[in-house]
Amino acid sequence: MTADPLLVDRADGVVTLTLNRPDSLNSFNVALKTALLEAVETVAADPSCRAVVLAGAGRAFCVGQDLKEHVEALAAADDRARNERGGGDQRGSGPGEALDTVVEHFNPLVVGLATLGRPVVAAVRGMAAGAGASLAFVADFRVGGPSTSFLMAFANVGLAADTGASWTLPRLVGHAKATEMLMLAETVRAEEAMRLGLLTRLAGSDDEVLPAAQELAARLASGPTVAYGQIKRQLLASHLGPLEDTLALEADAQRICGATADHRAATASFVAKEKPTFSGT
Repeated sequence: MTADPLLVDRADGVVTLTLNRPDSLNSFNVALKTALLEAVETVAADPSCRAVVLAGAGRAFCVGQDLKEHVEALAAADDRARNERGGGDQRGSGPGEALDTVVEHFNPLVVGLATLGRPVVAAVRGMAAGAGASLAFVADFRVGGPSTSFLMAFANVGLAADTGASWTLPRLVGHAKATEMLMLAETVRAEEAMRLGLLTRLAGSDDEVLPAAQELAARLASGPTVAYGQIKRQLLASHLGPLEDTLALEADAQRICGATADHRAATASFVAKEKPTFSGT
């Protein structure tokens, strides 16, 4: 019996999505990409979900695209191209077809997580490489442990960045460091990742990574999640337009937040010198 490629756990408003291909270090095959995309779409429509944790089963977070499946896809596409052209050692549509997954899976995943109106915490235990590292960078927070490492491995297989890395990475570490990571493809280990800002928290042991990530997510889930969603919207838009557009978006976001029960209750609690309780409404 084949194990589910993605495990979904719900507790106290936190949905934990665990990539479940530990024997292949949670590399992305079509089944896993499809399941994860469907899960992100599901939580986006679920008001009971107030925070999301991304995790990987076993000793790695995710090492990116399943290259065995990718090689098979390249070969199949090249065979189709040769047949269509009447034989010969011709390569045409193969690579393009095999990389349609960027548009079909990875791009929608990035947009879904970046625009999700709830906080996203990545529990990065072990290696995060290629699209796996890129996926972690889309999260709002990243918790790592002693074995955590990031490797932007795209150039090692003759590819450019995908899964949003060319957008997220320069914003996390700056243009020069992003260039170094993407072109030289050298491993960045836990302490350096923490110094660079690739990690938000560094747990004392690998076994503490997921609990620490879930604890952080639970804290966020108990907070003003409407406001968190608007903060994500503001930060995303701030990279895309001029100051005037950002100021207009801030005004709109404050109108949305100002109309929530959370805002009214928290304001009253502040005046009363009490700790607020947030409902996410």
